[in-house]
Amino acid sequence: MIKKILASALAVVLIPSFISNFYLQNIQNEEIYDNHTIKVKQVSKNEIVELNLEDYLIGVLAGEMPINFEEEALKAQAVVARTYALKRVKESNQYDVVDTTKNQVYLDNERLLKAWGNNYDKNMQKIKKAVADTSHECIFYNNKLIDALFFSTSVGMTENSEEIFSNSLPYLRSVSSVWDETASPVYKEKYTFKLEKFYELLKLPYNKKLEIVKTKVTSTGRIKQIKINGVAFTGQKVQQLLKLKSNYFNISKVGNTIEIETKGYGHGVGMSQYGANGMAKEGYNYREIIDHYYKDVEVKKI
Repeated sequence: MIKKILASALAVVLIPSFISNFYLQNIQNEEIYDNHTIKVKQVSKNEIVELNLEDYLIGVLAGEMPINFEEEALKAQAVVARTYALKRVKESNQYDVVDTTKNQVYLDNERLLKAWGNNYDKNMQKIKKAVADTSHECIFYNNKLIDALFFSTSVGMTENSEEIFSNSLPYLRSVSSVWDETASPVYKEKYTFKLEKFYELLKLPYNKKLEIVKTKVTSTGRIKQIKINGVAFTGQKVQQLLKLKSNYFNISKVGNTIEIETKGYGHGVGMSQYGANGMAKEGYNYREIIDHYYKDVEVKKI
């Protein structure tokens, strides 16, 4: 059980979150100043808990970033996570966020005690410091909270929001993220499938021949539309059906085997977490990290 929790806690950083909800409602500043709690649906327990926002962020940092990340990267994640959460606070809803990659992974104290064991106090102190050092700080564009999307690992560039989601947002622009290739252990991944299994997963009829045509890609090379033996798919649908880490992939057939290589992990929009850690290792502070991944924004206390 401990190994499972540890694996889950470390894996969620690779997230995020290509299935993340993309709410884009504008919440005026005065509506959030007095709201310091958040309603979290814990999916595994089928419970809704109301938490102090700063306490919630401690569980999010534990779930969304490896504990060995640099302090400035953790601070950047704290500001991003606070902004992301407040953007989704809606008083009329039964809950504001879920504790999975659909929103932000939140690990409660019970899970952290099991996962960290003897390192609990040391790890908790590190995360609490990142949250406290950025207390009440959020990211704004034109004095409105941004939709602070983030993900694990870029392909060397982040994506323009409209190439992955339906909305073009001025602060979610494609920027370079050169740190990921050396910083992330999942910058590239390889998958192998038997030909029969490959077709089964894609719900396609068996065919000894394989024809792949990439019909539409993003500016960074992620697949938007692809035809496999004449059948059209979105890149995200193939990613989902084959459980790939990214919609940046190349498919090749070797005999009766399909080999797939992916680059990056997650949807690619906003802050790359491993990129942020790479920046922190080079001496950038958390505000510089935020300014790099979100264009023309301002970090302010609420």
